[in-house]
Parts: sequence; structure tokens; C-alpha cells
Amino acid sequence: MAYLYKPFKYYINNKALNNFFDKFKLGSEKEELQTVISNIDNGVVFRGTNLWVLIFAIFVASLGLNVNSTAVIIGAMLISPLMGPIMGIGLGIGINDVPLLRKAIYNFLIATGVALATSTIFFLLSPLNEAHSEILARTSPTIYDVLIALFGGFAGIVATSSKQKGNVLPGVAIATALMPPLCTAGYGLATLQFGFFIGAFYLFIINTVFIALATFIIVRFLHFPYKHLQNKKAERMAQRIVWIVVLLTLLPSIYFGYDMVQQNRFIKNANSFIAYEAHFTNDYLLNKKINPKNKKITLVFGGKEIMPEEIELLKNQLKKYNLQSALLEIKQGFAYLAENDNKIENEQLSQLTMALEVKEKQEKHLQLKLDSIYNQQKLSTQIYAELKAQYPTLKSAILQPSFMLSDSAVSKQTYLVLLSLSAKLPAPEKSKIENWLKVRLNQQNINLNFD
Repeated sequence: MAYLYKPFKYYINNKALNNFFDKFKLGSEKEELQTVISNIDNGVVFRGTNLWVLIFAIFVASLGLNVNSTAVIIGAMLISPLMGPIMGIGLGIGINDVPLLRKAIYNFLIATGVALATSTIFFLLSPLNEAHSEILARTSPTIYDVLIALFGGFAGIVATSSKQKGNVLPGVAIATALMPPLCTAGYGLATLQFGFFIGAFYLFIINTVFIALATFIIVRFLHFPYKHLQNKKAERMAQRIVWIVVLLTLLPSIYFGYDMVQQNRFIKNANSFIAYEAHFTNDYLLNKKINPKNKKITLVFGGKEIMPEEIELLKNQLKKYNLQSALLEIKQGFAYLAENDNKIENEQLSQLTMALEVKEKQEKHLQLKLDSIYNQQKLSTQIYAELKAQYPTLKSAILQPSFMLSDSAVSKQTYLVLLSLSAKLPAPEKSKIENWLKVRLNQQNINLNFD
């Protein structure tokens, strides 16, 4: 029986392996290819309903960017029908359908032009022109945006080619983010900030090219019916143009992605350097500024003057944190101001002096109030002890300086005194206490009450 064991074991393992890989096959769930082509072809055209939906989606996305609302921007991405012509471009290239490709490109250009015009008009009319984080996030595309567009495009075309589409397409619309870059490009045109326009429109081109590329790859992988051109040379030229466009779109994003990683690394190393090395005796770090683009670290210290040799020692520590090419600038608070007096306007110095004087007066005023409260408490405690020595039946006393208000505009300063005794006092004793309090408190207006 032993000689049967190994083949049987191999059969079991091989079957398990085949079952595992069968889970990744798309054949059983694949939609009829002609149906998929027809569905994508129908979504390519921008006229009537599709065009108006696009305009409304652009307005929604522009409002979201204007008020910096992520939820509103996501809503606009779900509304947008821009995926249609982009997938049409990828399908047209993938199956070599020139009429479909022309139609998809034509409608894509119309949709892009209408979207840009709509967003530009919106931001020209909007009273809010500040560039919030949602706008700034779409002005510096990187290789990561390429990967998002590519894998989002894969998900989109696979779902479109399947009978079980689920909620993939709305998720792809959110992930690949076609609307916000177009609206940000419109913002750049409206505010004449062409850096914003170029960065945002480049991100839109990245998303377009790599969604189309993902569609092209999956269409070839699933063996969609391919149409051969009679002119083989023209067919090869068309394929080369596709890959040239992909490379021209990809290369700048790789550079920007590398630059982003380098900047993040510089910021991380600079923060570590500041945390572990930037310490001087009797000095405090008041402010820090890290500029990763220019590779510059600016530190402002307050306290005693830092000697040049101490600064030099600190600069020598930059190598430990891979910051040898960084420029370290040390500024020394008021000492720095004194050394650079010719660079600072006298008005600014006088304003600083005045602010310090005002702050000092406020502190003195608060201190006087605190001293007054403390002295009053001390005086009240002493008077209670003296009255208790004269009148052992005294249980408690309340002594409070106050003002007597009347119909006349003049208010008189007075002293409110409430004495609680276990036995009643005769009128002469009460009068005696009142006269004693007038002398003791140096106050003629005494409002004396007995409980």
C-alpha cells in the first residue's frame, strides 16, 4: 500500500491547489462580451441627460471644494458620468475599434471642456477664493495617484465585464477622483493661479490615461473580439502612440512621487534632529520651521546668547541624521533682534515695548487685587478673634466692605458686619461694638446687624 500513498497525496494536494486558483477565474461570472461592449458604447456619448448631470456634478464638486467639504465632493464623484468616455477610449484601443475610439475621444473632450468652463465660471462668481486643503491636495500628483487610477480602472472594467457588478463602480468613481481635479483646474483658471491649473489638470490626465490603460489591459486579458486593420503598419503605429502617451504621463508622476518621499524623509529626520540635538543650557526653543523643498531648518531660541562654537557643534550633528546637505539657521530671540537692529523697523520695536508695558501693568493690577483680597481676609480673621475675646457668646461673624447705593448718583463706601451670638446683647453693648468697629476698621459708615 505504501507505493500508492505518494501519488494519492500528490493528487490531493494538486486538487486543493487547483480549487484555490479556480477561485480567481472570471469565466463563470463573465458577461457576454458584446453586451459589455454595447454598455460601454452607450455610456460614451455626452448629450442631453448625461451632459446636464455632468454640469450639476461639477457645480456640486466646486461647492464642496469652495467650502472644504469632503462629503459634498464624494457626492459629486458619485454623480459624475465621466467614467463612460474614458472606459470607451480604453475599450476602443483594446479591441482596435477606431469608430468607437474616435467617438469616445470626441465626447471626452466635450465633457472636459464643459466641466472646465463650468467650474471656472463658478469660481469667478464665488465670493470665496481661499485655497482650502481639498484644493491643495489635488495640485501635486505623484506615482501614488497613478497606482490609484490604475487599480481603480482594473476594478471598474472587471466589474463592468461581470454579471455581478455590485457597488464597485461608485467606489471606483470615488477612488479615482475625476471631478475634483477638473474643478481645481477651473479654480486655477478663475484665480489666475496657473500652478494650480497645471497640477490639477495633470492629475486629471493621469486618472484618464491609467483608467483607460487598465481597461485596455483587461479587455486584452479577457479576449474581447479584436478588429484587425488592413494596414498593419498603421496598427503598429497606433499601439506605439498609446504606449508613448502612457510613458509621458507616467514619468513626471514618478519624479513627483520620489520628490514627495524625499521631502517626507527630510521632515522626519529634521524633527528627530531637533528633538534629540537642538538643546542649549538656559535657552528655550521658541519656534521651528522646516522647509523640505529648500532643505532648510530654522530654529528660534529665547534665553542667553548662544555662542558661535555651540552653533557649530550643533551643525556637526546634522550628519548623524542624514541632513549634511541641509542649511541650519539659528535665530536667538531678542539677542537676534539686537544684532539685526538695522533690519527691524523702530515702529515694530516700539509696539513690542508697549505691549510688554501693558502686560506688566495688567499683572501689577491683578497682583494688587489679590493682595487686597488676602489683606481683607487677614483683617476679618483678626477682628473676629478680638471680638470673640470680648464677647465669648459670639458664634460667627461676616465682615465685608461694600457700597451704599441710593437715588442720588453718589455712592457711599460702607462696611457690612453681621454678628451671630448665642445670647442677646443689650442696646448699650451693641452701640459699644459699633463704635469699636468704626475705630478698628477706620470706617465711619458701619452697617452692623445681629443674628
